[in-house]
Amino acid sequence: MFNAQLTSFVCTADTGSFNQAAEKLFLSSTAVIKQINALEKHLDLQLFVRTHHGVQLTAAGKVIYRHAKEMFRCSEEAIAEARKAMAADGMMFRVGTSILNPCKPFMDLWNRVSHQFPGYRLHIVPFDDNHTDILTEISSLGEKFDFLIAACDSKQWLNRCHFLPIGMYRHSIAVPADHPLAAKPRLSIRDLYGETVILGKQGDSATVDRVREELEAHPQIQLENAQQFYDMQVFNHCVETQHLLLTLECWTDVHPSLITLPVDWPYAIPYGILYPLHPSRAIQQFLRVVQKELRR
Repeated sequence: MFNAQLTSFVCTADTGSFNQAAEKLFLSSTAVIKQINALEKHLDLQLFVRTHHGVQLTAAGKVIYRHAKEMFRCSEEAIAEARKAMAADGMMFRVGTSILNPCKPFMDLWNRVSHQFPGYRLHIVPFDDNHTDILTEISSLGEKFDFLIAACDSKQWLNRCHFLPIGMYRHSIAVPADHPLAAKPRLSIRDLYGETVILGKQGDSATVDRVREELEAHPQIQLENAQQFYDMQVFNHCVETQHLLLTLECWTDVHPSLITLPVDWPYAIPYGILYPLHPSRAIQQFLRVVQKELRR
């Protein structure tokens, strides 16, 4: 109920360090500093004195900090009250949705099993595919929402949630619509010779690492690292540079200026339901029903 800038501000004040705040918030220190700078610019106030030993609140910063803590307390009370109202009004599953992680596959499953959950309703919770905040969103499972649906073999994601696979998405290549390769119905590895392919950094996704090994075996293909987690910036960069992008078949319609093409390779990534590390009984029951349905 409050923005990320204010959260970063309070966390930085509590820890006295941009780096320690970044660790607590699962962000980079650069992202935290940008959020603090943006907040100071918006308020037209200097909130911190920056030193080589950390940061300290200014007089103005102490005032903002005191009121921010009160806002957080009021927000927690409001959320608790709203949850009580929701419980009194009926039972509900909250499902996250975003451009890169739409909830439609979950809705398809829900339509098959909802008759086993009389009285339950779905509440769709939108969130932003911002690469700096996505780990915070994943950590919100059980608080902000009960389920997300996503392609996932990320080590960092799976440290923050449980995952029930329900299918596979093939790795594809996204090509700018005006690129010569866009006219092809399908690509081979040799079609990528002379091109630059953008893909996620090594070490977090086993399937992306396998694709990387395949491409590295062909020195005629240049590789460019994207940020660890994709957001719209990555797709825009692909269009602007005329480079190719390692993508997924489910992201065909994410960017109107990109054409997603299948590739002659075997690489695919599991997709499924992300749910909290400590799921409620209702969530556990839903997952058991889904597993039974998937075995039919």
